Amino acid sequence: MEDVLDLYEDHYDPARPVVCFDESPKQLIAEVRELIPGEPSTPACYDTEYERKGVCDLMMICGPNRDSATMD
Repeated sequence: MEDVLDLYEDHYDPARPVVCFDESPKQLIAEVRELIPGEPSTPACYDTEYERKGVCDLMMICGPNRDSATMD
């Protein structure tokens, strides 16, 4: 882990750019029943049942040192 953190502190080199990649799988769901709105004396009610609509992958790619290249 220390090697990776040291890499982030290096000066930007266009011939060897540092690229970070992260992904996170997420489940897509839909409500099955309508929300019962709350009253002034009672909170809103909802059912925890849901319909599964599949999955997706959220991906992020960034170059952490690229902005510092313009400062030098």
